[in-house]
Amino acid sequence: METIILKLTCKDKKGIIAKISSFIYEHSGNIVNLDQYTDKEKNLFFMRLEWEESGFDINEANIDKNFAKFLSINNINGDFSIYFSKNMQKCAIFVSKYDHCLFDILLRHKSGELKCQVPLIISNHIDLEKIAKYFNIDFYHLPIDIQNKEKTEKKQIDLLKKYNIDFVVLARYMQIVSANFISFYPNKIINIHHSFLPAFKGAKPYHQAYERGVKIIGATSHFVTEQLDQGPIIMQDIIHVSHKDNIDSMIIKGRDIERRVLSNAVNLYIENRIFLCENRTIIL
Repeated sequence: METIILKLTCKDKKGIIAKISSFIYEHSGNIVNLDQYTDKEKNLFFMRLEWEESGFDINEANIDKNFAKFLSINNINGDFSIYFSKNMQKCAIFVSKYDHCLFDILLRHKSGELKCQVPLIISNHIDLEKIAKYFNIDFYHLPIDIQNKEKTEKKQIDLLKKYNIDFVVLARYMQIVSANFISFYPNKIINIHHSFLPAFKGAKPYHQAYERGVKIIGATSHFVTEQLDQGPIIMQDIIHVSHKDNIDSMIIKGRDIERRVLSNAVNLYIENRIFLCENRTIIL
């Protein structure tokens, strides 16, 4: 079933859901999902509404214009985006040497769980090229260091433009992307890291956690911003550990969570369920 998805953020007022539902009905649309949230402190209304494309009498070329006119007539002032499920987004994956997150995303993609296109993989190491070949995905090896960082990022951006990439996933890409790179894909770069940050900074976080005798480990997926690891959080999860765990078992458990959290975050993005509210996210 092909659907149309509306994301709306506006000032809260009475009757928004009723009016928009009526608009969909008047144009022969059948609503299949509707989620909303009201931030009382900021007086903001968030809504994700999904309806069947079949039978709807406004075509893709005219829907933005028609809906903007409808909002204006009804004095609903806010930001909206409309997506068609048939138009799958294109994702580029950046990796270094760790393969667990990459494998998980590609397997879920191949099974149809992640409904997007993955036309290319970019890496600063050659190690994972074999995985790209196995899944028949273009692979680009672009080594990066302090001396060539600017030139290499330009090559990366050129590739993203060439492939018409919509969003980027850092699947354990062990490099800090620059502010210039982020400016091309604001709130469209998804990262994964262990939840020890900022409690366990620097190298070998699992070793630090083991030495402290932690009882919970986890992972966090977030949008990349100029403030390192401080971007809006999309998804988090944890698993309990005990004194019986050693460093190796903690790493295994941690990587399993990293896989699940990153893939879930990517799926939320693909399904257009993420709303930004300053430095936090609303998931509908």
